[in-house]
Amino acid sequence: MTMTMIGTTIMTAAFSHSLPGLLAQAQTQTSLPQSADYMRILPELVLSIFGMLIMVVDPLLDEENSHQSLGTIALIGALAALGATFWMARYPGTAFWNMVRVEGFSVFFHVLVIAIAAVVILSSFEYLKVQRIRAGEYYGLILFGTVGMCLMSSAIELVLIFIALEISSISTYVLAGFRRRDAASSESSLKYFLLGSFATAFFLYGVALMFGATGSTNIDVISQALRAGNVPVLAYVATALMFVGLGFKVASAPFHVWTPDVYEGAPAPIVGLMSTGPKAAAFAVLLRVMFEANAPGRFWLIWVSAALSMTLGNLGALVQNNVKRLLAYSSIAHAGYLLAAFAAQPDLGASAAMFYTAAYAAMNVGAFAVVSHFANAGEKYVAIEDYAGLGRRSPALAATLTFFLMSLIGIPITGGFFAKFYVLTAVLHSNLVGLAIILVLNSAIGAYYYLRIIVMMYMRESRGEVPVTPVPTTAKLAIAVCVLATLYLGVLPGRVLDYGARSAGQLVQVTAPTTAASALATER
Repeated sequence: MTMTMIGTTIMTAAFSHSLPGLLAQAQTQTSLPQSADYMRILPELVLSIFGMLIMVVDPLLDEENSHQSLGTIALIGALAALGATFWMARYPGTAFWNMVRVEGFSVFFHVLVIAIAAVVILSSFEYLKVQRIRAGEYYGLILFGTVGMCLMSSAIELVLIFIALEISSISTYVLAGFRRRDAASSESSLKYFLLGSFATAFFLYGVALMFGATGSTNIDVISQALRAGNVPVLAYVATALMFVGLGFKVASAPFHVWTPDVYEGAPAPIVGLMSTGPKAAAFAVLLRVMFEANAPGRFWLIWVSAALSMTLGNLGALVQNNVKRLLAYSSIAHAGYLLAAFAAQPDLGASAAMFYTAAYAAMNVGAFAVVSHFANAGEKYVAIEDYAGLGRRSPALAATLTFFLMSLIGIPITGGFFAKFYVLTAVLHSNLVGLAIILVLNSAIGAYYYLRIIVMMYMRESRGEVPVTPVPTTAKLAIAVCVLATLYLGVLPGRVLDYGARSAGQLVQVTAPTTAASALATER
């Protein structure tokens, strides 16, 4: 904690030096009404208001009957924030002294992160009641954590990114330990907090060193300084340190050691959130830092981490007998697939990474929604053997889980197929043949442990002591949304990819006539 305090002091000094520059830049911008600034953070304001409303209402309700009421308020808040995002999109530009930028890129990640939060809230209605978890703090922390995730995607000031990262992290630290009657959940929260604090310190020192190398913490100014002439050695060190901090958040190797234990102990819906929402926000920051800010030395950092993540994640998943731990190692492997896009050319890799983030969110949140329902009270049934015979006992539940697993493998007509296809295309167009071979081999390895679960559901005799309860309406709706999103991205991916390509073009300032969309479209 002392390390973090020292880092905060350094950053305060850095920010005080860079603030006059930010004010000078703001004065040169076109004069807009002050309300426009607030319009550009409208989703964050809506989420904060509903989060505070839940905390105020919670003590007034009976604990036994509060799950439905508070869940409804949280869901309305998430849907209102989703609507506010589309309203925010009407006000493109920068706000608050050039610290926040609204463009296609930030709108994309706002919609993605808030949609994830809404589906997780839906899947938590019955879960909280079965697990006897207090609803007020749970839903409030989801909304507050989503505020941080949204702000990470639109912030273009490294100090503000750090603050948003902490808002998101603190919420997820607490949510990971919400199964208070289970020692594994408390262990999960403590490990996540301790290791996350170290990772945050690395990111903070990287920001401080980047200020020392460029004289600013604003991404636009940093980009100009790094493109202007010789890049100082300090900038390379700063890039490496920031990558360590963000690598922890996205669970990429070798910063992945926390993932299996934390995923195993955390509530299943929260694992669905942790494996997608904070990751999407962290990848948004990585895209800004690596591509928009033109961070030096990024290629080999990303290449090595992508190869390690794919390999270690898939090999680790092969020997797991717990579904949550298996999906934890799977998430490490998918972080590697996504990082492969970062190693590609910016105009190709950025749009492929954005599409992959959306596809992975849909299929992974859906898979954890099924797991959270099937686990039952106390999450007793999370072993792979518990799924034996599920295809006969609950055909619909088994079919939906099979669909999500097929998408994680990358089978055609699912979002996972086009996600891997576009990443592989971007990697090959960038002449990274070695990384492409590693990606293909690891995809083949990954198919084994996903198929293992499917075989268990359809080709093994059921265990009579494992109950299968009817799926509640809210959980059905959450799973249906994920199925439709995964199917849409697998059948009609062009619209999302084209939007991602346009947004990525704005981000990396592509000037070549061939954009990512046209290059990838030739492969369709």
